[in-house]
Amino acid sequence: MMRVIITPPVLPSEALAELKQWLGIATTQDDAELADLLAVAVEVCADFTGLLPLACVAQEVIGVTADDLADPLYRPGAARPWRPWNGRPGWQQLASRPVRALLSVAAIADDGSSTVLSTPDYFMRIDAEGGCGIRIVNAHGADRFAVQVSAGLATGWSTIPEAMRHGIIRLAAHQYRNRESSGAGPLPPASVSALWLPWRRMRLV
Repeated sequence: MMRVIITPPVLPSEALAELKQWLGIATTQDDAELADLLAVAVEVCADFTGLLPLACVAQEVIGVTADDLADPLYRPGAARPWRPWNGRPGWQQLASRPVRALLSVAAIADDGSSTVLSTPDYFMRIDAEGGCGIRIVNAHGADRFAVQVSAGLATGWSTIPEAMRHGIIRLAAHQYRNRESSGAGPLPPASVSALWLPWRRMRLV
């Protein structure tokens, strides 16, 4: 699956102020660079933990085969039985989490054009941990689908769990202090990964 962020999370001025306080910076000349480092730190946090820290709109492209459409339990117009979706034929789990809402599912044609599907064309599940599963039942001749979701652990900077937020600040500060270093160390450094480990979600494929 390929994920792109359609609407990036909003990093408020309080996030920049917190980073500048950590670094002991009182001037504004480096504000743009510091804001960029914060945005990168949020992305690294998402990659490491498997959770998007701040609310955003993400899009993933999933592929569907004939076998995915073959399960008779999920043919178009059939009743929708409540069954665990993990591991069932045709169900695909999105990488983005925690998902707050499914925004749209669109079939992508060979020429790149897209057609938005309606709910009878697919099934969707969001579990208690924000994992989202999609099953296409009417492909409209397409084999690729763009799925847009609203996802994110917190809706604002101050509501990100404290240790996770502190790790983001520490990573941005680490990158700022080492911006002229010739050697690129592992990301995140051990001091940051220790803060993020309680939220890490490993995805089995």
